[in-house]
Amino acid sequence: MRFFASAFIVSSFLLSCNPKPRKSNVANEVPINTNEIMNDTTPKVTGIGGIFFFSENPDDLKDWYKQNLGLETNEYGSTFEFRNANRPDEINYLQWSPFSQNNEYFSPSKKEFMINYRVQNIEGLVRNLKKSGVTILDTIETFEYGKFVHIMDSEGNKIELWEPIDSELTKLGGNTTK
Repeated sequence: MRFFASAFIVSSFLLSCNPKPRKSNVANEVPINTNEIMNDTTPKVTGIGGIFFFSENPDDLKDWYKQNLGLETNEYGSTFEFRNANRPDEINYLQWSPFSQNNEYFSPSKKEFMINYRVQNIEGLVRNLKKSGVTILDTIETFEYGKFVHIMDSEGNKIELWEPIDSELTKLGGNTTK
């Protein structure tokens, strides 16, 4: 523990002694257009929405993570709560879920994990993916908390794309890992 504290102090000191001059003339800096950020509808991934993986005993594993690492767990795993960097008042979520090894949710992938990516403009993204020849496994499904579709990457990994409606997840409530 002492090593990490010392390393933190040394790295903080070195960063504060950065020989590069800092811009002090605010007038020359390009301002961030927050309206542009908030109104961006470019079809793209915006973050990780979930990490799903096979487990020999998902319930025991969830209990282990709860007892040893302090995760707030539920029947699905753990929901992590975080703030959106572009809209700090907005709460966002990431789902961590161990799946039983005989579960078919990852099919047709033969891998032991699946990543859920948060996206914006899922319809536009699916159109772009189809144009690029990406395998789309199903149609976009809509739920009160967002839209989902599954694709395969070039190495046979099933990927879940999610255009979230985080405010609906917030309304549902429940304990989250923070």
